[in-house]
Amino acid sequence: MTAAGPSLAQEADCRDPQTQTDMSLCAAQAYKKADEALNASYRKLTQRYGGDDDAKAGLLAAQRAWIVFRDAECDLTALGVKGGSAYPMVRAMCLEALTTERTGQLDDRLNCEEGDLSC
Repeated sequence: MTAAGPSLAQEADCRDPQTQTDMSLCAAQAYKKADEALNASYRKLTQRYGGDDDAKAGLLAAQRAWIVFRDAECDLTALGVKGGSAYPMVRAMCLEALTTERTGQLDDRLNCEEGDLSC
């Protein structure tokens, strides 16, 4: 029987990451949180559209197109470090930034005042 060793999946200290691995893990965690916020905003907007099938279909089409754009943009952004240890961090930081921006766009639609023709 062997003694239990340290956990292989340790939490990174994202207040002050010291290694590239920790920086990459922290960037991935930030992206995950941003993605969760995006999904929550998307669900709320879908609910707001209620029975408006055209609005729901438009939102779905726009979101699918945005995901393709986001992924391609972040691939391009991280191209300069592809194959290097910083690649996961750079790509995750891009994903987080664009996802946060998209969440703001969806939230703007959620908070659109009646009669505002811009949304």
